Amino acid sequence: MNVPERISALRALMAEKGYDAYVVPTDDNHQSEYVGEHFKARAFITGFTGSAGTAIITKDEAGLWTDGRYFIQAEQQLSGSGVKLFKMGEPGVPTTLEYLENTLPEGCALAFDGRVVAMGTGLEFEEIAKKKNGQIHYTEDLIDQIWEDRPALSEEPAFALSEEYTGESTASKLARVREAMKEAGADVHVIAALDDVCWITNLRGNDIEFFPLLLSYAVITMDSMNLYIDERKLTAEMKENLAKNHIQLRPYNAIYEDVKELPADASILVDSARLNYALYNNLPKTAKIIDEMNPTVIMKATKNDVELKNIINAHVKDGVAVTRFMYWLKKNVGKVNPPITEISAAEKLDEFRKEQEGYLWQSFEPICGSGEHGAIVHYAATPETNIPVVTDGLFLTDTGGGYMEGSTDITRTFAFGNLTQEMKEDFTTVLLCNMHLANAVFLEGTSGYNLDVLARMPAWKRGKNFNHGTGHGVGYLMNIHEAPCGFRCTVRAHEKQPLMPGLVITDEPGIYIEGSHGVRTENELVVRKGEKTEYGQFLYFEPITYVPIDLDAILPEMMTAEDKEQLNAYHAKVYEVVAPHLNDEEREWLKEYTRAI
Repeated sequence: MNVPERISALRALMAEKGYDAYVVPTDDNHQSEYVGEHFKARAFITGFTGSAGTAIITKDEAGLWTDGRYFIQAEQQLSGSGVKLFKMGEPGVPTTLEYLENTLPEGCALAFDGRVVAMGTGLEFEEIAKKKNGQIHYTEDLIDQIWEDRPALSEEPAFALSEEYTGESTASKLARVREAMKEAGADVHVIAALDDVCWITNLRGNDIEFFPLLLSYAVITMDSMNLYIDERKLTAEMKENLAKNHIQLRPYNAIYEDVKELPADASILVDSARLNYALYNNLPKTAKIIDEMNPTVIMKATKNDVELKNIINAHVKDGVAVTRFMYWLKKNVGKVNPPITEISAAEKLDEFRKEQEGYLWQSFEPICGSGEHGAIVHYAATPETNIPVVTDGLFLTDTGGGYMEGSTDITRTFAFGNLTQEMKEDFTTVLLCNMHLANAVFLEGTSGYNLDVLARMPAWKRGKNFNHGTGHGVGYLMNIHEAPCGFRCTVRAHEKQPLMPGLVITDEPGIYIEGSHGVRTENELVVRKGEKTEYGQFLYFEPITYVPIDLDAILPEMMTAEDKEQLNAYHAKVYEVVAPHLNDEEREWLKEYTRAI
């Protein structure tokens, strides 16, 4: 079936059951940002494959809501499908909740699969239905009934991280979680977020492409923990280690019935952003529900000394791989036949990464956009869209590596041949945006949105902007986008958490000119403690990405003496870190591309 046929089949089911609207979010059962093949229901029903978006199907309209990263991609993928694009955050565009409130009739029936809708969102749907004197229906997955060749749940095996990588045992982590439960007044903690469960157990998996996560849930009490998982994924040694920590194994889906048997007077800690609505509804109605952010969110975002040492080692390896890739591009683009393409370039970069010890796989789907494709913020080349790397223009690469020592996320835009003046101005502007944020010194208690203006001011002064956040937290061999901190100019409730020492966060401003080019420059930063004065504790950023910024695209006349000094110091560090791992020819080339300007 094509997309219009799928929507028609869904509407037939909706009519049979009397549903006025059916909501299909991106999420899996764990509110994950990226999901396994089994859970790609929204992509199935709309044809839009981006990582963020919500579809709403009514009797006479199909809509897809997504953010600024995906406007261009969504317009292309939805063309001819009959699905209308709603550009989130744009003037006059209703939110999904506003749309439902405006379009649902009196006495409506609003339906969705409650396992893939967050508890908080489900409660908002409830409110809308109440206003309309209607009902919600959340116990059926209608997409499953029309998706004939739906992929099965992943059965990939798990792997364990020892303390040489994690720096902390499961016993210690459970003790800290239980202490936080006490402080919250809870005696039970229900966890559905995959990265939270993986962090506690020091286990990883391969259930979501690129992201080493393990399909699982957890229920923690003061003296035990139930781990809900397909135990075929675990080795005997893993099971033994879990048992030592009083962790019992239960079938993956058994949690839905098990939580019904929790004590009627239990105080249950849940996170409405990280628990699905169906699971929430199975909790005892008489229990006290404590809705707070999972304590593990802050714990895992604040990397310990062992993790930071490992993460920096991973970035050294990645810096060597990406620098060698840059050298290879500079030597070969426009000079070999067949020409280097977006896909072959991404494959070559992966080859360089595979040469590094401890490399596992790419940390997310590579974004390699040549020429005008660089303006598509989250572009992913396919055999149909794949084009050669431009010989006159810019080539944007946003990629990452998953190593046993941690995950990396780096964007570099490379210049080839003759560039327009606008390309050079945009490239230099983005560099200034990146450096001005990286150079920040700030008081403890400062949040990311307090600093975001530093990264946008050089672009704003030229009347330009980028329609995405400036940065996100990075997990330790888990989610590449890790809560709760980020840089953005619009305030999100879940990102009000102040920046804290030990946080690893990206700095990735950009400028995108549709039909022409895109520029993004991304480094990862570690938040470090600076001096403490009578005004409080100051913090600063340490860049830990070690790859040259392409000097071929920079206009030095746009930079102040301080800007040049900052770039020169960064490039000196890149040379110091990377040069010892290169051959003589590569080293001489690197010396030229990290020269002082």
